[in-house]
Amino acid sequence: MIIAADERAIAQAARALRDGQLVGIPTETVYGLAANATDDAAVAQIFVAKGRPADHPLIVHVASAAQVPIFAAQVPEFAQALIDAFWPGPLTLILPRQSGVAMASAGGQDSIGLRCPSHPVSQQLLQACAALGVQGVSAPSANRFGRVSPTTAAHVQSELGQDLLILDGGECAVGIESTIIDCTRGEPVLLRPGHITRLQIEAACGRTVLDKDALTQAAPRASGTLESHYAPRAKVRLMSAQDIDAKLQALGPHANNLGVWSAQRPDAGAGAGAGAGVVWRAQSTSAEQAAHDLFSVLRDLDVRGVTQIWVQLPPDTPEWEGVLDRLKRAAA
Repeated sequence: MIIAADERAIAQAARALRDGQLVGIPTETVYGLAANATDDAAVAQIFVAKGRPADHPLIVHVASAAQVPIFAAQVPEFAQALIDAFWPGPLTLILPRQSGVAMASAGGQDSIGLRCPSHPVSQQLLQACAALGVQGVSAPSANRFGRVSPTTAAHVQSELGQDLLILDGGECAVGIESTIIDCTRGEPVLLRPGHITRLQIEAACGRTVLDKDALTQAAPRASGTLESHYAPRAKVRLMSAQDIDAKLQALGPHANNLGVWSAQRPDAGAGAGAGAGVVWRAQSTSAEQAAHDLFSVLRDLDVRGVTQIWVQLPPDTPEWEGVLDRLKRAAA
């Protein structure tokens, strides 16, 4: 059930979360499937609804940095600098977990992922939850495990059904999941790129951001880091614009049930023709806009019944790292 996220609906959703129910919620990144983070029975319902392995940790969303000590045993100085710089916003920090708290949300690990979202509806909801004694909500993307993340309330309903209470907060502004920084190993380690780039992280905390395999100590498990993830039903193939044109030219009228997401319309290229069997969607040359569009484009092409989606590879530059990460996982 999709309901407009007014004050009354937000209060209803907060009560539902307090009572151990699941709620679909908007954030600035993607829509989440939320449960009371400290209610292990409620959190277990998330894993069942998504078909998600119970040892794959969830991110806990909090209303403010004041709730961090409830879940985290310590906050390194560089992590605090990141909180000060980017919260509320699309940044998740992996921190040492308080003993006995949010075990199910952590997937059994001794670390916990925390984020303070900036979407006004999620902020109002988290504050309403806190007033009812719910100090944080676990909220992975509100879709079947491994599939394309939802960026509208309608996407959530199509994935998880009519019975789920879903707060409609409009289309997500960012469109891909949060950047995840591991703060448990003494240095900031990038586990998942996102809207906030590693260059911005380094500028805010004054440390070099390491890759997850740079240290001998194993990285904690984190959301959205499996090799295959964010995948539509159609097979995703990544290629250059030139390869797209060449392959379409070779197929000619035999190009059928094919989706193309590229910066230039394929039939505008020299000699390349996109016929009736090709569905083209324009890929923005702006990394931010492409991130916003990514999941909705993949969903749209899936709904149209294409069997393959050819995606123009974006530039391999820092601002495109989040988009490129999602595309590689979708194509894995």
